[in-house]
Amino acid sequence: MKSLGAHRSHRKGERRGWLSGAPPPWWVKVLPVLMLVVVGVVSLAAPSPIDIGFLLGAIPPLAVLSYGPATTALLGALVVGIQHTRAFHLDHPGSVDLLTIIFVSVLSVFVSYVRSQRDAQLDMERTVAEAAQNALVPPLPERVGPIRCTGLYRAAQRGTLVGGDFFDVREGPTGIRAVMGDVQGHGLSAVATVSSLLGAFREAVLDQPDLPSVAARLDRRLLVDSGDSRLAELFATAVLLEFTRDARWVRIIACGSPAPVLLHDGKATEVQVSSGTPLGIGLGEQDPYDEVTWPLERGDRLFLASDGIWEARDAAGTFYPLVDRLPQFADDDPAGTTQRVWDDLVRFCGTVRDDATMLLLTPEPVAGR
Repeated sequence: MKSLGAHRSHRKGERRGWLSGAPPPWWVKVLPVLMLVVVGVVSLAAPSPIDIGFLLGAIPPLAVLSYGPATTALLGALVVGIQHTRAFHLDHPGSVDLLTIIFVSVLSVFVSYVRSQRDAQLDMERTVAEAAQNALVPPLPERVGPIRCTGLYRAAQRGTLVGGDFFDVREGPTGIRAVMGDVQGHGLSAVATVSSLLGAFREAVLDQPDLPSVAARLDRRLLVDSGDSRLAELFATAVLLEFTRDARWVRIIACGSPAPVLLHDGKATEVQVSSGTPLGIGLGEQDPYDEVTWPLERGDRLFLASDGIWEARDAAGTFYPLVDRLPQFADDDPAGTTQRVWDDLVRFCGTVRDDATMLLLTPEPVAGR
């Protein structure tokens, strides 16, 4: 995987069907031409007129699904021509039938034109939306300092690239800092909050001395956005990490979010860190976050997952056993780990209804330090 964008594609893992705006499959494109050829060949081979001309009337409407107005008009003209060519042994229509076929063909051309214009407009709007959403959550770089980064994101709301989950990895004066969080709600309604928190995090990376200070900045950002009302329901959970520059140690705090999972020697273990209050509650000063410092060895990886992964269930209500299954997907190539976990999750649950986010961080400690 080159970046988050590789897994976020239209998306990716959840591709649009042709009835939802994607190009039609090949058989839909072939069908009207195939019907025209079959009717023509069968009627030419028949020794006497046969009553299959009614099939030709379906060709222009079928062409609307795949072709533009010019091709639809051509197919309509061929339909009329075949109906009135005596070499084709068809029951020739009367004047009323001929006018009906011509009317259907002309109407099909008009509908094809409208569809083509609509598709062009939708493609342009989607391109603009993707550019805006990629500006909000840019593709995750392959590496930030000594940390290899792999991310996967699936928004719960169909057709969107950004929802209520977010993550970022940035290098600052004191080391490499990472965040993964989940804001209240999902879909487009949560995008503004995600944008605000990511902006606050990127600023805090540069000027805050430690992780509790970064968490305090994010907490204050949400309080300001909610009108500084302690009763507001605007909140977010997050886990914050800071790697030392030599990638031999990591500091972690959890703000109401599940702890990271450490992959070490083929085993998966949840890092023991107290889960503090969510961001936006305004209790950070009264209840300071506990910070855990953890040593890292070459080959260790930290796997972070959102609530959409931890709380996913199958039809029987059984939670997805992330920690138990994770080691079998963590091979020598971290780039494919998140995709393999996602594929397994979909097989286990069938449908994942919440935003689902994974972030895999692979420290590569600097030798001799």
